[in-house]
Amino acid sequence: MIHVGVLGFAHGHVMGYGTNMQNHPEWGVKITGGWDHDAQRAKDSCEKLGATAFATAEELLASDIQAVIVSCETKYHPDMVELAAAAGKDIICYKPMALNMKDADRIVEAVKKAGVRFSMGWQMRVDPQNIKMKEIIESGKLGKLAIYRRRHTLATQNMGNFETTWHASPELNRDIFADDSSHPIDMMHWIFGMPETVSCEMSTIVNPKVPNDTGIALFKYANGMVADISCQFTTTAAEIGTEVYGSTGSIQQYFDDGPSTRLPHEGKVGLKWYFEGDEDWTNSNASSIRRPSWPSSSRAAPPCAPPRKAGIPCVWSWPAICPPAPASASACGTTGCTRSEKLHHYRRLSSPTSGRRPFGFLKGCFYEVDGLRTASGNLHYPARPGSGGRFCGKGLSLF
Repeated sequence: MIHVGVLGFAHGHVMGYGTNMQNHPEWGVKITGGWDHDAQRAKDSCEKLGATAFATAEELLASDIQAVIVSCETKYHPDMVELAAAAGKDIICYKPMALNMKDADRIVEAVKKAGVRFSMGWQMRVDPQNIKMKEIIESGKLGKLAIYRRRHTLATQNMGNFETTWHASPELNRDIFADDSSHPIDMMHWIFGMPETVSCEMSTIVNPKVPNDTGIALFKYANGMVADISCQFTTTAAEIGTEVYGSTGSIQQYFDDGPSTRLPHEGKVGLKWYFEGDEDWTNSNASSIRRPSWPSSSRAAPPCAPPRKAGIPCVWSWPAICPPAPASASACGTTGCTRSEKLHHYRRLSSPTSGRRPFGFLKGCFYEVDGLRTASGNLHYPARPGSGGRFCGKGLSLF
């Protein structure tokens, strides 16, 4: 069992996958301790995770942990990485890495000096659909690549008082564009490598207290391909997220962020591609780690996916175990998780002032169909509706 410590609970995501680790000891990873400069936040978070809250970061690092997750506010990343590296702990660090290049260099030097393993929390690199797109691009079947376009969005104006959070504080974090565009830019770099040139235009559209909520970055590669990273953090709804166009083929990906999954999209294709000479688009059966739609008690649950894998723990319902898969979709309405059907309320999304539809109840149990094994070797991610899977299956909720 790998024991992991958490250095800061500022990022709410840590509670999502921390709870999944807690409920799946067979994964061999467990959060055993945590620290935060906000002692009450540390106490509350550790109680929920069944972990020990430590008074100082040094005390946490002296405990029996092998690795740490640095999920404090961005300002404190260099200090925490330096402490963890000096203590010989492997490190996963949240994005953005740092507030400036000087602090980023401190992180690099600390890791090199200590010789520990380090990774940024780039979950888009382990999304099965993104892996599939990379595979197709590298196969050469698209011919000469011309355009890569990625839309990556949020709806910060619907998140309650977002401007009062640390995410919007210039002292504690970069602006929202620098913060969240790091995900699609890293995905581009992972697929294509380093570009030759870059240019960018940014604007503040909705709230001056949340600057640079809209921006487009253009990258040009040595082979002539142009990459367009388009990030709008005032978007209420969308569908298509990634487009790749070559001389002999194209790729299109849908429903891959919050605004594109907030509306019903069950049964719709998540990823498809076309090669010159094909009669039609090919729909992928690769799943995604993206969130499912936000169901409510007033909307009927989508139909069951094709039967497969009875007894898989439900991602959203713990400690429930799915019963054997129904023989047909008609049995879905009477077949459900044994206990409890209530979806997990992520703290950041369940606020009554958030302006978002709250999580409700799911009637029925949905079965993983095409969950893929990740690079870690033992984790299955929940499938995205409409792309060959449904809501149940082993997995982390990293969104």
